[in-house]
Amino acid sequence: MLACLIINVASVPPAPVYGKNLMAKTGSKSRSFWIIESGHGEIVTEDLPEPKKGEVLVRTLYSGISRGTEALVFNGAVPVTEFQRMRAPFQAGDFPAPVKYGYNNVGRVERGPSWLEGRVVFCLYPHQTLYVVPVEAVYPLPDDVPAERAVLAASLETAVNALWDADPKIGDRIAVIGAGTVGCLTGWLAARIPGCSTQLVDIDPVKAGVAAALGVRFALPEQAAADADVVIHASATADGLAAALRLAGFEGTIVELSWFGAVRPEVPLGEAFHSRRLKLQASQVGAVAPAQRARWTARRRMELVLRLLSDSALDPVITGESHFDELPAVMHKLATNPGGTLCHRILY
Repeated sequence: MLACLIINVASVPPAPVYGKNLMAKTGSKSRSFWIIESGHGEIVTEDLPEPKKGEVLVRTLYSGISRGTEALVFNGAVPVTEFQRMRAPFQAGDFPAPVKYGYNNVGRVERGPSWLEGRVVFCLYPHQTLYVVPVEAVYPLPDDVPAERAVLAASLETAVNALWDADPKIGDRIAVIGAGTVGCLTGWLAARIPGCSTQLVDIDPVKAGVAAALGVRFALPEQAAADADVVIHASATADGLAAALRLAGFEGTIVELSWFGAVRPEVPLGEAFHSRRLKLQASQVGAVAPAQRARWTARRRMELVLRLLSDSALDPVITGESHFDELPAVMHKLATNPGGTLCHRILY
């Protein structure tokens, strides 16, 4: 599974000079996960600047691995054409490597404005023990959202934007193909639209258990109901995209949520694509969906996402946890042999 998180930013914080130990000029140090070269990561120590006015110092509690996208980055599979568009907001270094990459960070504010000190916040920051960012880069968690669950925020934001792009109507038949993290979260949201019949489609029958916990009907590709009004594809496979085209009904919409990286999938447009007048549409979370853009900002969208995370039904999407010091080995495993992993949480 892979659902794309490409965030365009006008400016990116400068990368520290890479080395085995980056001693902080201020005397403070932070430990972070770097991809040193394709397929190999290490934890290094780097500079930690003193927070200035308008900035906060955050100590990480948890981070989450966005397995699909981070596996592509770890394996050096970011196309050269996307080196700039794929930059995460606080990425350091450059593709393919060395690079510090990630965007699911939950921590506690240790220094900053009085109204934020002590608050648990979400930030689109890489895997790092301690960091300094502008105040506007952090999102305080609602009181009813546990920090452990908030690592799903970036993936749920992608799912929200996907449904805005798909624009399903009350009573529609919706198929979500690919029961990875984003696919599961998209199915969970879609199943809550009044009157809609939603199916989560995947080749792995084990995913039926997660689908049931989320309140979504599960189907193997060969058993999935056709004639869908809306199909959202999130498997990042050519077979999944072919299934999406097959399941869509007359003049139906297929929203492509996967990011294939450097892979060029075969798309069977010579079959019923034209006769059924299908629409194939991209979705990407870096910009608010056009239908909402006049009134919604990225901040308002993330605040919505954090409110949605109050539902404990989402906990089964987090399928494992490891300590920060294990991250190099964990990332290698998830990038080469992920098994049934959905969201993997890192404990600091």
